[in-house]
Amino acid sequence: MSSSVQLFRDQKYHELKGQCLQQGRLFEDPEFPASDESLYYDPAVKRKVEWKRPKDLCEDPYLLVDGMSSHDFHQGKLGNCWFVAACSCLALRKSLWQQVIPDYKEQEWDPKSLRKYAGIFRFRFWRFGEWTEVVVDDLLPTENGELIYCHSNVRNEFWSALLEKAYAKLAGSYQALDGGCAAEALVDFTGAVADSLNLAKGKYGEVFFEQMKLFEDLMKVHKRGGFISCSISESPGRPMEAETEMGLIVGHAYSVTAIRKLHLGDNLQKLFLIRLRNPWGKKEWHGAWSDSSKEWKKISDSERKNLGLTVENDGEFWMTFEDWCKNFTDVDICRTVNTSFFSFQKTWEKEMIYGAWAKHPEPLLNRSGGCFDNRETFLQNPQYLFDVKKAKDKVLVSLQQEDRRKYKKEGKGDNITIGFDILKVEDNRRYRLHKLTVQERVATSPYSNTRSVFLSASLQQGRYVLIPTTYIPGVPTKFILRLYTDVPSKLRELKADRPEMTCWSLLCGYPRRVIQIKVHLAEGLQKQDRSGVVNTIGVTGKTHWRSPVQHNTTSPEFNTQVIFYSKDKDSPVTIQVWNSRLLGDQFLGQAVLAASPGEPREQQRLRLRGRGAGEAAELPGHISVTLLSSHDLAEL
Repeated sequence: MSSSVQLFRDQKYHELKGQCLQQGRLFEDPEFPASDESLYYDPAVKRKVEWKRPKDLCEDPYLLVDGMSSHDFHQGKLGNCWFVAACSCLALRKSLWQQVIPDYKEQEWDPKSLRKYAGIFRFRFWRFGEWTEVVVDDLLPTENGELIYCHSNVRNEFWSALLEKAYAKLAGSYQALDGGCAAEALVDFTGAVADSLNLAKGKYGEVFFEQMKLFEDLMKVHKRGGFISCSISESPGRPMEAETEMGLIVGHAYSVTAIRKLHLGDNLQKLFLIRLRNPWGKKEWHGAWSDSSKEWKKISDSERKNLGLTVENDGEFWMTFEDWCKNFTDVDICRTVNTSFFSFQKTWEKEMIYGAWAKHPEPLLNRSGGCFDNRETFLQNPQYLFDVKKAKDKVLVSLQQEDRRKYKKEGKGDNITIGFDILKVEDNRRYRLHKLTVQERVATSPYSNTRSVFLSASLQQGRYVLIPTTYIPGVPTKFILRLYTDVPSKLRELKADRPEMTCWSLLCGYPRRVIQIKVHLAEGLQKQDRSGVVNTIGVTGKTHWRSPVQHNTTSPEFNTQVIFYSKDKDSPVTIQVWNSRLLGDQFLGQAVLAASPGEPREQQRLRLRGRGAGEAAELPGHISVTLLSSHDLAEL
């Protein structure tokens, strides 16, 4: 975790605690008072509550009793099972919950020295790219002497209720936590990247191969410290919080607490199991491999002990992975991406950039153009350039919008539908895209109204532009973009539309023409030795770009894109093909194009010729190119 921690509402824990101890009083938080405004954003929703401190609810309160476990808490009367499911996941990783509850021993009640207790606690959340510390008092909402929201199953343990209060303070009220996605809270607890899956659309319950791929992926996520939660979406005849025939609750977020692969009998039969927890602390799966099912007789006593099997209605249960795929519909996955070089796991290079979609009436200044379906305005979005340096590299991308719960009071608290596209562009592009011509659309994320969207893609070597968008144009909000690659990608925003006009431009000249070229392939070349073929592209006889070498072929597929800004409005473009050799390259032919704006813009197949003025001699082979040119430097 970064040593830099932001203070929410600029409240300093140690300073506030010191003042309370000096004055002999318990802390009362002026930023989140014990009143209705902290409970509700909707004045029509009210209930009579009493705010009480833990010492008023039991004789010996503690922050933690016998450490933390996924069985520590229950949901209460707020529709935030997603938050409680995330807490169940968090409790499984001590190193992570110690980030969320910093110096927990220092914050603990000390029964031998109650005078050191000031009724103040602090928690940390990863909010929009930064760890943020939130301070709360210990006044908690109750009815008839009982906590009404998240609470522990141990009467004198209060970490879950206080953590929920700190999270509600960030959101603006307790009511703002009503309804949500477990992945959101898990990202806030860990800084991980969130991914969502629809099990029905992916046919994971039907196609065994896809099911096994998913099992291996989720087991890897779990082993590497990631988190998984799941739910059943409502549908006609299956309303929210209805109980299915097999005991599962519709619209309810379950946390995954274990994933195991077992061998039965003589190791000939494999069993794929998953363990879930209902945040209500009751209501379990009734099917195969449920707590008291006959299937457990196939497992030895020692194996059952290793699995931690308990025959209790405690909300935790096992089921087969196949049954899980068939009964649940939605999965939230939080992946912890390793960026530490001091690790045995794969290490990723991380880039993170803050951005925003912002409306402007001037097209060149507008940054809220909507998704790819809005062809006229799609490129009027923020654009980010990055490079893939390896021949092929796996790329992870996370796009996260700002948390909108704080806007619920204004009726604007719903997430915006977001997503992104990745375009393969010219190898030397440095300015914003204005028209899609030779570029390739190589990857598109899902579009979702969740707080974040995620994509994993394998990309070929080259230069790319990533375009994050809202689904519809003209929706302003902030976002964070995170990119993970095997080698540094040099992610940066494209801000300029054309080359900058400087004092040197007056002396040396300013570009008068933009030329865009894509060399698709060559065919029928002279037979080569075991060296490779390369093409070079230049304007006015000067080489500007050289493609990667294609080995052992007389019909190389280059797919090389380049863009030039030429100071001469009439000079032709020369494309040459060479045989790349250790002791000197061998010229195989060239094509010369006028590159004037009036030239055809479709793909052309050109005969290779020798060097020289006029109609040079024909040489074996053809080359296929697309060339576009314009005097408007912001057209391409």
